[in-house]
This record gives sequence, structure tokens and C-alpha cells, in this order.
Amino acid sequence: MFNQISTQANKLIKLTKSVNKKSKTKVLAITSGKGGVGKSTLTANMAYLYSLYGLKIAVLDADIGLANMQILFNMKPTKTIYDYVQNRATLDEVLLQTEYKNITLIAGKSGHNVIDNSSFIYTRIIKDIVALNKFDILLVDTGAGLNEYVQEFLNIADEIIAITTTDPSALTDVYALLKMISNHKKRLFLAFNQTANYKIGESITQSLKELALKNRLNKNFMVKYIGNITNDLNIQTTGRLRKLFVKEFISGKSTLELDKIVNILREEI
Repeated sequence: MFNQISTQANKLIKLTKSVNKKSKTKVLAITSGKGGVGKSTLTANMAYLYSLYGLKIAVLDADIGLANMQILFNMKPTKTIYDYVQNRATLDEVLLQTEYKNITLIAGKSGHNVIDNSSFIYTRIIKDIVALNKFDILLVDTGAGLNEYVQEFLNIADEIIAITTTDPSALTDVYALLKMISNHKKRLFLAFNQTANYKIGESITQSLKELALKNRLNKNFMVKYIGNITNDLNIQTTGRLRKLFVKEFISGKSTLELDKIVNILREEI
């Protein structure tokens, strides 16, 4: 299924090359394949850590129809990206300032029907945000799975970060992701959530690399392991309270682990 890129995807790849290269904004897509691995939670907390370094961050909730980023930021948006798409709001009106300095949310809308993908509307949304040239990083929190909507966000991103666990089905999805993007992206950053220690993720990443070589995937494509987050009840607790664990537990183990990941990305991107 993922060995060949569809005609539609090829058109998209050509289209994304025209993204405004004069803008300072880097687009980072955070994806997972499998749902329930903590991707959105880590995205929100990464945004906060980036902001502590003085970077201006925009977070786009790209989980089409199942948006939940406003919950993590404890917001009740009156305008969403769908209002912009349907010409009911300007782009400025859907750039929502969170309670955290330097973090802007572009909210999605839960339960909303998927926008027709035939005109690459999502690509144009990203291009419009990038063209503003007001953010250092645009974090795109994609939905679960590897459907055409997720693929569109991945294709336009400057870099892709995959969040996974050691669950076999989650790893199967990561390998499918790797296969899907290996012919038109140069690398994939990989982080493990809910793991016992750093070395587990390191070992599994090496196995994925060996499997890719065995199956003769693009030998120039790189999978880079950037760290792990251990099991931590504080993450669940703060999430239920609509708070960010990296802010509430500044010296917590999970906070320090995620900060290492953020700093690796800062150096690489």
C-alpha cells in the first residue's frame, strides 16, 4: 500500500516545493500512525519548552474532526481553522493566543466533517501561516493513521517527528510511515513515549533501520532516534487538569527527557 506514491501525492509534493522559503517559520509535523500514544500531549508540552527558549511557536491542531488541542491548552476557541477555510474569519482571527507567552493555537473543530482534499486546502493553510513570517516554528499535530489528510501535512512539513510506543501495532504503523515518506523526505525523527528507559527506544530504532535496509528502502533516508519519555503518572494527572506537565513539574524526569528531545531538534533543524 505504501510502496508507491499515488498520482495525487506526486502532485502534492510538487505543490509543496513552492512554500515560502523566505519565511523564517519551520514546519514540524508531529505524527504517530497509531492513536493513543500521547502525541498531542507531547506536542503541547514541546511547544511550551520551545517558548522558554524565546521562540515564537504556533500549534496547528490538524487532527481532522477530532481536535483536542484546545483542551490541553485549556481554551474554548470561538474561531477555528474551519472558520478561516469557509471565509467566516480571517487568519488573524483564528490565531489564538494561549495563556502561555509566545504560544499561539490554531484550533481545529471536533466532530466536523473532513474538508474536501481535492484542492489541497490543508497545504494552502500551512502556506498562509508560514507566509506571515511571525513564528519561529509551526508545530502541526496530525491525526492518527496515515490517511491522505495526514499525508498532506507530512508532505509539506520541513521535518517529521514520529511519536510511538513499544506496542507492536504502534511500531507497525511507524514502519509503514517510514516506507511512505522514505522516497521524498531525507529523514524521520523518532521518539518513544511510555518506555522504561532510553536504550529500549535506541534498540528498536536500530531494528527498524535494519528492516528498512533488508527491504531495500531508500538507503539515503535516515531514521534518527531523539529520545524517550518514561512512564509518568504526572503526565496523566496534569492532562486531566488541562495543565502542561513540563510547567507543573519543572524538574520532573519526563520534563527533563522531553527537554532533551526539544534541544536535539533545536540543534538539528
